[in-house]
Amino acid sequence: MNRRRFLTLSACAAWPLRASAAPQEWRGRAMGADVTLRLRGAGPAQARAFFTEAARLLAHVDSQFSLHRNSDLARLNRDGSLRFPDDDMLALLELSDELHRATGGMFDPTVQPQWLARARGENEEAARALTGWQRVERSPREIRLRRPGMALTLNGIAQGWAADRLAGAAARHDLTDLLIDTGEIRAIGARGWRAGLADAQGRLHRQIVLRSRAVATSSPEGTRIGPGHAPHILAADGRAPLWDTISVSAPSAALADGLSTALCLMSRQAMDAALRRLPQCRLELALPRKNAAEKPDSAAI
Repeated sequence: MNRRRFLTLSACAAWPLRASAAPQEWRGRAMGADVTLRLRGAGPAQARAFFTEAARLLAHVDSQFSLHRNSDLARLNRDGSLRFPDDDMLALLELSDELHRATGGMFDPTVQPQWLARARGENEEAARALTGWQRVERSPREIRLRRPGMALTLNGIAQGWAADRLAGAAARHDLTDLLIDTGEIRAIGARGWRAGLADAQGRLHRQIVLRSRAVATSSPEGTRIGPGHAPHILAADGRAPLWDTISVSAPSAALADGLSTALCLMSRQAMDAALRRLPQCRLELALPRKNAAEKPDSAAI
């Protein structure tokens, strides 16, 4: 199970807006989550070529961002530096920086030591001293973590990044009607795909239509970690999530993915400020946590 959320497919089941012939389908895995591609209007040879490239792209995403293999990210965390990083790594860190600024610091990939401490039942306050996005230096020559013991996680954004890479591949193969599910959903095509948005328990709350757009859902209690069964989404400053479920749509799956993660930790006032900074994004669902120590500023959306 992906460490930051239950699989989005359970919260965002998507299907064609209008019935037609059954789609061609491909299944794989990336970043610890199942990946499903549903393709319409393509010939068998065109579909096979795309699915072959999809498998290669997903393997590349794992080789860059996985925490569970000898990836570039794992080596960065182990050594504290990574020489001549891949362009994808630099681009994803740049997007992470944009989200960090837009969310007032709530999106922060440096929470990995804190997450590990929570998972192991260790002192989170001590691990919190190792966080700080400003301590991450990056350039085409090197990425460096400025404090020993620091580590990054990109699990809050890399699945969306994988969906966007697959969308780019689809364009190169002249595909115009496609549903990509990497744990985040990206739909391609003007005809549209309907998506049902649900909470961590699978209860459906609303439906939206995606036309060449992405949606991501985050639920802190969708996965619980550590001896205390604590929520798996956490803030660098230690604050508890305010929201049970957040769904965000955006032009890219990576942007929707990262923003839905951060908004789980933010008051409604702070959330609105972040959305003003990212006007291309829309809040599609916001369900408050019933047992939150601090209540959000408004009711569910």
